[in-house]
Formats: sequence, structure tokens, C-alpha cells
Amino acid sequence: MASFKTVMKSGHPPTLFAAFLYFDFCFAIWVLNGAMGPFITETYKLTPAQTGFMISLPILAGALMRFPLGVLAQYIGRKNAAITEMSVIMLAMAYGYLFVSSYNDVLAMGVLLGIAGASFGVALSLGSGWFPPEHKGLAMGIAGAGNSGTVLAVLFAPPLAQAYGWQTTYAFAGVVMLLPLVVMIVLAKEPPDCEHQSFKEHISCLFTKDGWAFSLIYVITFGGFVGLSNFLPTFFYEQFAVTKVEAGRLTMLAAFMGSGIRIVGGYFADRMGGIAVLSVVLLAAIATFLSLTATPSLALTTLLFMLCFAALGAGNGALFQLVPLRWPNNTAVAGSMIGEIGALGGAILPNVMGLSKQYTGSFSMGFIGYAAFTAIVLGCLALWQRKWVGSWVGPRGKALGTAADAEAQALRPVTA
Repeated sequence: MASFKTVMKSGHPPTLFAAFLYFDFCFAIWVLNGAMGPFITETYKLTPAQTGFMISLPILAGALMRFPLGVLAQYIGRKNAAITEMSVIMLAMAYGYLFVSSYNDVLAMGVLLGIAGASFGVALSLGSGWFPPEHKGLAMGIAGAGNSGTVLAVLFAPPLAQAYGWQTTYAFAGVVMLLPLVVMIVLAKEPPDCEHQSFKEHISCLFTKDGWAFSLIYVITFGGFVGLSNFLPTFFYEQFAVTKVEAGRLTMLAAFMGSGIRIVGGYFADRMGGIAVLSVVLLAAIATFLSLTATPSLALTTLLFMLCFAALGAGNGALFQLVPLRWPNNTAVAGSMIGEIGALGGAILPNVMGLSKQYTGSFSMGFIGYAAFTAIVLGCLALWQRKWVGSWVGPRGKALGTAADAEAQALRPVTA
């Protein structure tokens, strides 16, 4: 088992750090409206369905922007794509501070926040691009732990919104974006793992069954993470009548667990296999979703959400251990495509939860629906892995060691 120091020596840690910071701050800005959901809802007297839609719009917009940014990164370089995106985000934050004054303006701002959500595939590909296949799971887990930006958003946005007004929080976000921008310019180096390919080759992952299989899994793991991260401040505020700031802090506990465990998920996926880890975490996610339907106490609910986020975070790390093994030459595009579909699941979840509350008086049906979908995908994973193992990945989802190993694995018959 390779030590952390050995893994770091095999790649370029400054680029990995820059990618993490870039994704972390982008993620924080992406979920700003979710973190400030109780404030916005109170200001404009929104219904639960309106709140759900307002929260989901940045997720939807970010999802749709991920794939185009991933394709652009293949042509201008991932570092240049990241620098361009962060510059545009700062302009978007200026718009939020100066011009948002109605619910429709909030919706328009939600679309602009989606620009930050597009960073996913570029950040992970940039951070892991210097590392060999056997260590990409950990490298991607570290870069992907930038979804801890949720922690920054729910920890700092509510107090700032309470003290200075929630529109002013956009201005603070624009200023702090300077930090990852400078770090990216100074420390990051474009990885050497990108081959010159045609546009058709870049987007080939769109036309493979594996790409859509990965995307469905990511709808649960990442979609669940980002959807719940955005909705939990509103959930805690409405379900348990805590203050807006307390709702943010409770959300922070769950989000921190999910983002930190992502690294662990990638680490164990390198060693145990991404498919094996995914199977375990999907079972855990089903159990926690169903447990939450009972509407337990505040303390138990918070604990269950922490366990749920831990499972989802580990699943995110495990899935993206597999992505560079399946698409080694266009990881940024494949990752962006999978991230795009996965984030769409996050856009659906707040709407489902809002509609469940509005029409049934409870959030339970939303949790039941997500648990049922997770169970279906878990069953599909058991079937998909029979074709995967031996063709491009080793047993349980581990990296194939050498070209000879890959050829030997490929010659093994696929069992029914």
C-alpha cells in the first residue's frame, strides 16, 4: 500500500492543490442561493415549491455548463479554462450585488451561479492529470474534496447575510474568488496527459453505454450530495424551526462529512476497487434515505444526514477512480459529461422535496423516491460490472497493472 508521500511524489502536488482550491471556491459560490435559502424565502414570501425551484436553478444551470467547459478545456487547456471561468464568476458576483432586487432577479442570478458549478470536470482532470493510473483515485478524491465549498457557503453565508444583507454576500464571494485565481495562475501546470483528438473523439463518451451508466450512478452520489446540500438549510429551518444561522451550521456538519470522505472513497477505491466501494455506499445511502422518512429528532436527523453524506461522498470518490481508467485520454470531457448528468439529479431533488412538502405536508415521499431510484441503480451496477471487469478494469474495479495484464484480462470470457 503506497504511502501518501509516495503518491504525491508520483504527480505534481502544486497543481493538485490549485485544482482543489479552484473547485472548493467555485463550489461555495455555486450553492450560495441554497445557503441563503431561508433569507430569500422570507424576503419574497416564497412557497415551498418556489423555494425548491429557486434552489435547484443554479444546480441545473451548472450541470448544463459542465460539458461545454470540459470540451473547451480540451482545446485551450484546463488551466486556461479554469482561469477564464473564475474571471467570469467575479463579474457575475458583481451583477448579484448591484442588480438583484426581485424574485425573478434571484432566478437570473441562479443561472449565473451555474457558471461556478461548471468547474467540476476541469478541476478533477487538472488535479489528477499528473498522476499515474494506480493513484488517480486518491488524486481525484483530493481535487473532488473541493465540494467542501458547501461547508464554506453554509458556514459563512448565513452570518454575512444576517449582518450585511444577503445581496451583499455576493460581493464578498466575488472578492474572495481572487485567492484561487492567483493560486491557479502561479502554481498550476497543464498536465501532459491530454492527447490531440478530433471533436468527435472528444465527445465519444456521449455515445457509449458506460458513460450513461456512470452518469446514473452519479445522479445518486453527487446529485444527492449537491441537492441535499442546497436544500438542507431550508429543511432544518422549516422542519425544526431553528434559526437561519443554526440551519446553516447543521448543514455544514453533514456537508463536511461528505466532502472529507470523498478522499477516503478514492483512496479505498484505488486499493479495493471502485465497483466494490460503490456497491457498499449505495446500500448505505438506501438505508439512510429510508431512515429519514420517520422524521426523527433534530439530533438523530443530523446524525443520519452525516451518515448519508459520508456514503454519497465516498461514492463520488469511488466513481471517479473509475473514470480515468475508462477514458484515459479525454478524462476532462468524460468527467464533465458525467458531472453534468449527475448534477441534474441534484437539480431534481430540491424540487421533489419542495413538492413533497407542499402537497403531502411532509418531506418523506422525497426520501422514499430517492431510495427507490438508488436501489434500481444498485441492481444495474451488479449487471454492468460483468462487462466492465476484464475489458478496461480489473476485478472489483481496480486498475489494470500493465498492458500485458490488460490483454490477459480482456481475453477472459465474460460470465453471464
